[in-house]
Amino acid sequence: MFSKTQAFALVAALAATGVQAQSGTGVTTRYWDCCKTSCAWSGKASVSNPVKTCDKSNNPLSDASIKSGCDGGTAYACASNSPWAVNDQLAYGFAAVNLAGSTESAWCCSCYQLTFTSGPVAGKTMIVQATNTGGDVGGSQFDIMIPGGGVGAFPQGCINQYGSTSGWGQQYGGVSSRDMCSSLPSALQAGCQFRFDWYKGADNPNVQWQKVTCPAAIVNVSGCLRNGE
Repeated sequence: MFSKTQAFALVAALAATGVQAQSGTGVTTRYWDCCKTSCAWSGKASVSNPVKTCDKSNNPLSDASIKSGCDGGTAYACASNSPWAVNDQLAYGFAAVNLAGSTESAWCCSCYQLTFTSGPVAGKTMIVQATNTGGDVGGSQFDIMIPGGGVGAFPQGCINQYGSTSGWGQQYGGVSSRDMCSSLPSALQAGCQFRFDWYKGADNPNVQWQKVTCPAAIVNVSGCLRNGE
């Protein structure tokens, strides 16, 4: 048996060698701010390619150096980053991630299986790829990309891309009903409806998470795969 001192020393040693946690408990939130995601920049991690970005009409861009539409540039999150149901119990999507004891270079383009443990979606599973970095909440957080989920701290991004966010709901939290999804651009409506269909209107449910190999269907959307997977 390890003493407490030995256990803390082991954790510190693992952190120092870059070994990251592979599972744990966490919280979820939701957002869609239209901004170019952090993992879409070159050099963030050991990956095949940075995450794809799109122009304001959702056409893919080939230049990873184009500035974000939230920072005076013309690169935005692609509408294809919306979540989708694989079946009634499994969904795929993308998220801004912050894992306690880990770093962006470790989570960019990694995939995580989230098993929901609270709310109406409890028992269902969602696999998300980390395409962005979330705020430090002192724990493990998955801020799931859901159109109409709230523009958060960067409200100008979606205005720059789509011209208006009238009818998009609250800045934090977004729309409050499935019917409100019709106020979003057509390219985002299915992703918005996902929240009220497969996701059953869940409001920031808790999760058990574990790192998994990214499904090909997710990589095909993002264009990003960690080297060695």
